[in-house]
This record gives sequence, C-alpha cells and structure tokens, in this order.
Amino acid sequence: MDQPLHVVAVYTAANALLLLVLSWNVGQHRARTNSLTPGAMGDASLVRAIRAHGNASEYMPLAMIMLLLLALLQAPLPLLHSLGAVFTVGRIVQAIGMAQEEHPNAIRFTGNLFTGLVYLSGAIACIYYGFAS
Repeated sequence: MDQPLHVVAVYTAANALLLLVLSWNVGQHRARTNSLTPGAMGDASLVRAIRAHGNASEYMPLAMIMLLLLALLQAPLPLLHSLGAVFTVGRIVQAIGMAQEEHPNAIRFTGNLFTGLVYLSGAIACIYYGFAS
C-alpha cells in the first residue's frame, strides 16, 4: 500500500463498511421494535441508532473527498494514513458513544473530537498542498 490512491481506497472501504454496519443496526432496531415506518422514533435506542448512522453519513463524504484530494495533490503517505486512521477510529468511537444511554458522554465526545481534528487538519493540508502545487 505504497500508492496514495491505495491509501484512500482502504480508508474509504473501511468507512463504507462502518456505514453498512450502522445501517444494518438501524434496520435491526426497527425490526425489533416494529418501527418500520420512516420517521418512527418511539424508541430511544432506535433514535440513537438512526443518529449514529446519520452522523456517519454526514461526515464521511467530505473526509474521504479531502483524503482523495490530498492523494491527488501528492501529499505524503504518513499524512494520508494519519488522517484516514484517526477519522475512521473517531467514527467508530463516536458510533459506540451514540449507543450509550447517557448523553453527553466521553466516548461520543472523543469520537467527535477526532473527527473535528481530521476536518481541521485535512482542510489546512488541502490549502497547503493546493497552493504548493
């Protein structure tokens, strides 16, 4: 995995699989609670599952686009791996935090912090490498 686009492919695939798991989790909650109507929000665990999936769906596309742009701008592999790994771990941690009954909680905060740091670092890197090329 010494090519930038290979790195992007791996983290995009990992995040796609996480999104698939979160989607499956929503389906399982809906089936278990017989809440198959779109928007049915009577169960708190279903709401948390929907929000975990929604949060991932909201943040993953831009993070993967930033990774792709950085790869195309020939950013160093360690930077791509750092951003991809921290983002992916952050999304996993955030999803675990969303499943908790108590909110706010440190697990969810940590996942959100990782995501925010990747967004900030990725944006700065895109600006830097955008002007450097």
